[in-house]
Amino acid sequence: MKITFLTPGTGSYYCGACMRDNALANALIQSGHEAELLPMYLPLMLDEESEGLDSDSPVFFGGINIYLQQKFSIFRNSPEWMDRLLNKPGLLQSVAKRSHMTSARDHGEMTFEMLRLDGADFEKELRKLYSWINDHGRPDVLCLSTALQSGLAREIKKQWDIPVVCCFQGEDSFLDSLPDEFRERCWILMAERCRDADLLLGPSNFYGRLMEKRLGLDEGVIKTQYNGINLEGFRGRKSLNVPAIGYLARMCEAKGLALLVDAFIHLRVQLGNENCRLEVAGAMTQGDVPLVESLKKKLSDLGLTDAVGWRPNISREEKQDFLSGLSVFTVPVQYEEAFGLYVIEAMAASVPVVQPNRSAFPELIESSGGGVCVDMDSPEQLAAAWHDLLETPERLLEIGDRGRFGVEQHYSTEAMKNSFITAVESLVQSKSKNE
Repeated sequence: MKITFLTPGTGSYYCGACMRDNALANALIQSGHEAELLPMYLPLMLDEESEGLDSDSPVFFGGINIYLQQKFSIFRNSPEWMDRLLNKPGLLQSVAKRSHMTSARDHGEMTFEMLRLDGADFEKELRKLYSWINDHGRPDVLCLSTALQSGLAREIKKQWDIPVVCCFQGEDSFLDSLPDEFRERCWILMAERCRDADLLLGPSNFYGRLMEKRLGLDEGVIKTQYNGINLEGFRGRKSLNVPAIGYLARMCEAKGLALLVDAFIHLRVQLGNENCRLEVAGAMTQGDVPLVESLKKKLSDLGLTDAVGWRPNISREEKQDFLSGLSVFTVPVQYEEAFGLYVIEAMAASVPVVQPNRSAFPELIESSGGGVCVDMDSPEQLAAAWHDLLETPERLLEIGDRGRFGVEQHYSTEAMKNSFITAVESLVQSKSKNE
């Protein structure tokens, strides 16, 4: 079976959806299937080798091209040499680093147009995609990495009689952040376009039910496809001289970085854990720098600069080494998290996790046993949860071991691949019977 993944890239930092698609494609290839990754909008930033990404593959619906075509219709007929120039990976990556400078209105307009996706307006971009796929072999299944791409489902099925799978991965928080004039229209349009797909996959039971309600879909329409990670290279925790709290996610307000720092200050100053360290790692864009600098100043004013380590934009090997040096792990997200790949990575390194008692976290932690969920309405609550765990080293060790075993059982690439194949094989068989 051949599966093609159309995956939006970030161009400047690692993203969970990109890493998930790459891990799944690699696992499919290693099992004897054909799989390819086609980057969309921006180049893919991957933390491990990709067997499914062709080095000659262009970036489809290149971000600069799409922006210009939306603003100025003349660019919908621009010559091929100009498109190639605007789609150069280096240029796209440079622009991606400045994406925080794009207005909210522009984000709203582009999101709406890609969900609406009029075949006439985007004929040039669709033609490039169709040509590449025809030259490299039509897939048995085409997988859209996020529901924000669902506008493509209808157009692809006009071109080929193949099943289209549409995955969900945190679209609600993005749509809710759009300006009023686009927010409701994009929600309505995404609900319509998702119905064009043959299969809808959500990364957790929690998120599937949430999006069914938000989109007006029948309960159970979105099937659960848990994310998985490649466990190679994840080691057990090191023996530490001092305890260390860890965070591995984008360094932004939405992920709860400010709450994390305030909780650490409370742990050190009020609760008396004076030798504890805080280690922060993850993607940091130019738009995240002001927050990080303000938190560094707050720590400096309290004399805690040397108690906190900052490691932005680390590689896979650096990430694995980082996780093995932690006592406890937390990403106190401020929105409804669809899954939380970072939680699985921490548990793979045998690090106990402390997460908010909401979103997908109770589901992940209950199935793995690799942590605890607590209310995090204040920094004091989070600090108290850390303090309780750090006071019981035996419990930390037990939870860490359970978490590693739970990830091996439920959240490996092998488990993800098997679940995905089961889901899509029935689509292909059903399509064959109807022909």
